[in-house]
Amino acid sequence: QVQLVESGGGLVETGGSLRLSCAASMLTFRNYVMGWFRQAPGKEREIVAVITRSGAPTFYADSVKGRFTISRDNAKNTVSLQMNSLKPEDTAVYYCAAGGLAKIIPSAYDYWGQGTQVIVSS
Repeated sequence: QVQLVESGGGLVETGGSLRLSCAASMLTFRNYVMGWFRQAPGKEREIVAVITRSGAPTFYADSVKGRFTISRDNAKNTVSLQMNSLKPEDTAVYYCAAGGLAKIIPSAYDYWGQGTQVIVSS
């Protein structure tokens, strides 16, 4: 059974940094596009960043450009999201997802992690 397990969330002050990681198992990781999504209370799930199979970032949401960096290690079956200069509006549950196409819509992704909570205090 495919598993995606996120880690690294937590409580941080405005301006701080966090690094999220997602460990994948039971799938051929290098064959999947990986995405990070987030969902704030009362809001729809939204794309944060997408990275291709080879490791080229293909998309960042405007709200995180210049602050967040997505990366992957195909040898370790992991994808990461480095988040710098965090703002209260970044508060959300963050999910990693695996899919076949480099799309920005949740329905394009086949597998999802359980999410990790990020809270940015003002």
